[in-house]
Amino acid sequence: MFNRYAGAAWEERFLPRLSSPEIRDLPKENALVILPVGAIEQHGPHMPVMTDTLIGEAVLTRTMELLPKDSNIWLLPPLAYGKSNEHLDFAGTISLSAATLLQVLLDIAASVKRSGFRRLLLLNTHGGNQDLMLVAAREIRIANDLMVFYISPGSLAGLADLITEEEREYGIHAGDYETSLVMAVKPDWVHPGKRIREVPDVASYQYLTLEGKIRFAWVMADISESGMSGDATRATAEKGEIMLRRIASHLANALQEMCDFDISGVKMKPSVAT
Repeated sequence: MFNRYAGAAWEERFLPRLSSPEIRDLPKENALVILPVGAIEQHGPHMPVMTDTLIGEAVLTRTMELLPKDSNIWLLPPLAYGKSNEHLDFAGTISLSAATLLQVLLDIAASVKRSGFRRLLLLNTHGGNQDLMLVAAREIRIANDLMVFYISPGSLAGLADLITEEEREYGIHAGDYETSLVMAVKPDWVHPGKRIREVPDVASYQYLTLEGKIRFAWVMADISESGMSGDATRATAEKGEIMLRRIASHLANALQEMCDFDISGVKMKPSVAT
């Protein structure tokens, strides 16, 4: 189960829990600050609109339990709202514009830099944020000279043995993956009897896809009657727990690698042909 503000993530690594002098005096050389970004948006008839934000918080809560005690990794309050205008045809969606979200990320990053930190991770759990956050990461790098990382944590763990091939292609919203995770961390927030399977009819196209190859622009009402894409009927809490353990294990290792990373060591002198 997931309890907000409980565990190492919130008691030991939650940056706003510290006083201003404590934050000022933290060693910053190898510190990493994490900004989770999610969304408040519809997730079909069976899932809460807080699904994306909830998953991010649960993943980080589990991950922080796996870090060495001396890890210099700090968590900012999750940004619950994202760019979700592709879901505005469905009730309960609350969206920021692309321009607003970009500016919010830039402003937060500038404050992180002003407090003396050198590394910032944008941890995203909403697919509709992805392209904008990749742009934001580079803009932050240019504007604030921070080392900036971006990750969607679900991409870290191999899940092919848990998710069908069809689901890996079309289960992009409220399908098996997300439903299983929420069933594992907040089972009472899922309506099991309302889980359905709905996938868009694009299998006949050779090149055009929802994500990958050649993409076409869409909003959720273009591709779904219910507001979901995937097969939520396959979801189980047991599967979600396995997913959560795998993601947390990989993410814990990745976070420590980010602390050790210094971009000044990436550039090499060109070699000369002989």
